Amino acid sequence: MLLLRKALAALVLLPAAVIAQDFPNKPIRLIVPFAVGGAADTVGRSLGQQLSATTGQPVIVDNRIGANSMIGSEMVARSQPDGYTLLVQLGPPHNTLPFFAKAITYDPIKDFTPIAIVGTAPQALVVNASLPVDDVQGLIAYARSHPGKLSYGTAGVGTSQHLGGELLKAVTKIDMVHVPYKGGSLALTDVVGGQVPVGILVLSNVMPFVKSGKLKLLAVLENQRAPAAPSTPTMTEAGVPGYAMPDTWVGVLGPAGMPAPVVETLRAAIGKSLESADMRSRLDAAGFNVAKTASPADFLTLLNSSVSVYRGITSQAGISPE
Repeated sequence: MLLLRKALAALVLLPAAVIAQDFPNKPIRLIVPFAVGGAADTVGRSLGQQLSATTGQPVIVDNRIGANSMIGSEMVARSQPDGYTLLVQLGPPHNTLPFFAKAITYDPIKDFTPIAIVGTAPQALVVNASLPVDDVQGLIAYARSHPGKLSYGTAGVGTSQHLGGELLKAVTKIDMVHVPYKGGSLALTDVVGGQVPVGILVLSNVMPFVKSGKLKLLAVLENQRAPAAPSTPTMTEAGVPGYAMPDTWVGVLGPAGMPAPVVETLRAAIGKSLESADMRSRLDAAGFNVAKTASPADFLTLLNSSVSVYRGITSQAGISPE
């Protein structure tokens, strides 16, 4: 009986082992659920080139845009878990969509296999140079003396920037109006121009305007300082105890149920791709730092912990799915 059980177990494991041993043996498709030219697309195309060189197979980048990334993500969630259809996604919105959209048809954690975080993008709190504040405490005091008069611009509803602003409002009890844009570059233009006095934006994108004196950099939103601005405090260091946003990431996921050996093959190939100077420069241009080595398990931990944080923020802000 014991021998029979072992034989049956071996038969169950055989398909995954065979798949992994032969993987990949045909083209891989990278689904990017955003438009051509955006941050995820830039990263996806560079990653595709590097993965093709590493695996010896063509890698096709397929932009499936719409519904704040839900169309492309659903396509991957419903695909075969064989490693040949993958998702290049941003988080948020991947891990915040359930808090904003009733129409979502998949679970952003249960219906995916996290493979690798490619990069992280520090987020910054900035103000137009004309605003008479020089630090976070000054901004809080100004907002309290001008309730409802300050607005902050972000790349859009449901982004880490939007939720970072909502967390700041909830923790400090200030009243600021969120102004969502269809992309960070549009928001940045208006914050630099003074149409919107406050911005929560990607750090690397604001730095040229900080250096030119058009913007003042007050803090970064994560719980660690950013290498690109080592003298800039975190929000906690700037006097807002307990404030910390999860890392904003770009990463690769597959459908749920992928064989572990296939996941590891892909993770290793992505890791090797990140050693490329071209890949690093493309990440930098898109506002991302190359991610520290992380396992799929670490990626899953980040997904779970960030969803917990975002759930708390949206609850405090009274945000519900529409």
